[in-house]
Amino acid sequence: MTRQPTAAEFREWAHRVVEWVAGYYERVEGLPVRSRVSPGEVAARLPGRAPEKGWGDAGGEGGAAGGGDGFERFMRDLEEVVVPGLTHWQSPRFFGYFPSNASYPAIVGEMLSAGLNVNGMLWSTSPAATEVETRVVDWLGELIGLPGRFLSPSGTGGGCIQGTASESALVALAAARRRAGWGRGVELSRLTVYASEQAHSSIVKAAMIAGLAAGPEDRRQVRLIGTDAELAMDVGALEAALREDVSAGRVPCFVVATVGTTGTTAVDAVDRIAGAIGRVCGGEGAGARPWLHVDAAHAGAACVCEEHRWMLRGVEMADSICFNPHKWLLTNFDCDCFWTAERASLTGALSITPEYLRNAATDAGSVIDYRDWQVALGRRFRALKLWLVLRCYGAEGLRAHVREHVRLAGLFEAWVRADGRFEVVSPRTMNLVCFRLRGGDGANRRLMEGLNGSGSMYLSHTVVPDGAGGTKVALRMAIGATLTEERHVRAAWEAIAREAQVQGASAAS
Repeated sequence: MTRQPTAAEFREWAHRVVEWVAGYYERVEGLPVRSRVSPGEVAARLPGRAPEKGWGDAGGEGGAAGGGDGFERFMRDLEEVVVPGLTHWQSPRFFGYFPSNASYPAIVGEMLSAGLNVNGMLWSTSPAATEVETRVVDWLGELIGLPGRFLSPSGTGGGCIQGTASESALVALAAARRRAGWGRGVELSRLTVYASEQAHSSIVKAAMIAGLAAGPEDRRQVRLIGTDAELAMDVGALEAALREDVSAGRVPCFVVATVGTTGTTAVDAVDRIAGAIGRVCGGEGAGARPWLHVDAAHAGAACVCEEHRWMLRGVEMADSICFNPHKWLLTNFDCDCFWTAERASLTGALSITPEYLRNAATDAGSVIDYRDWQVALGRRFRALKLWLVLRCYGAEGLRAHVREHVRLAGLFEAWVRADGRFEVVSPRTMNLVCFRLRGGDGANRRLMEGLNGSGSMYLSHTVVPDGAGGTKVALRMAIGATLTEERHVRAAWEAIAREAQVQGASAAS
């Protein structure tokens, strides 16, 4: 049998890895932000088959027992094969998507979770994993201003950690489907789902998984509602769609309010959406009332600051809400916090208890079993990293982190507006600026590719209405990486202005 590595060897490797990670953060600013490898290039540098012998085996990679040479070869491959094939999301010059920011305390929490490697599927399988998670998610719910009905002391609501907002959308839809009566006399084909045209694709994907859509373009039971001038959901159009479906004998099941859309961070009016639902389908507690889910995947982090909580106005009328600390709250991927005010519908939709999961605490109903709050049975101890982040930075530190990025976005927006070659194409709500060169889509795509190809920064794009029935390309400047400072934002704007000048000169010639 292959010899297991010793604790001493683990200490040596782990110390080396910690040093490497710390060094990576110290040098990531100087690395090209976007990977420059070609498709298949990384795979071509890896063997076609797994090694037959391990480091500790005679004749294996590394030779002598202990595998020191093997670990050295691994670290060399990490540097020479893996790093060049990475797009560096932790770079202070990464502005392409909403950040996936990390921090040292979060990394330590992830290491501890991996080392303990407990499965918190039931309270009984690791009580601390459940109870730390419950308390930490309650803390965070209070920090973003959620009403008490979403917190665990209510006894009817509470929160947990999912992997992503996509998973939260799916479990919320499962709860909505159950509450709407599916399986108890209401046919699945009668249920309908509503979201803005600007909502994340995960909403349609959840409908596909839940049997309410055959594919991405199937609109028989999915309604994508048009938007207003600020790209938020048109609440009048939502109300009309609800009335039409009710009149036709369909059952509105699931409404999603997006707080901070992916394209432009537009904010759907939760209070007005809840009002439309109430007028058409009855008030709170009515059996026919569709489930209202608030997807605040990115924007929810900003609500640790009181001045941004306007985005959640009306959340007390929602049934569930989620946001991702792994986007903007210094907690490395994956970590999505999901709260519901009606845990009974959620667990009723997802609970199944074979004999091998039965235990006295569960049978007594005195504990939370988070396996009933998610799709999978098993679950990692994700709460450790969030616990460390909250304890390390405190609420004041998190607020300062968010406010600085919002300030930097305001600076960038001012620079764009002061340059007549550019225009801002949608209202800025937080840390995202959507802008474009005045000109055609081709010029904007060339500008983006020139900047991204240089390695100096990374931008992404979206499309927005052009006011004439079509769309136009806009560039997205998302400021939120842990290491980003004002000098990085200023340097990015200077690079954008220079590249625009180069593009203009090239077009003129």
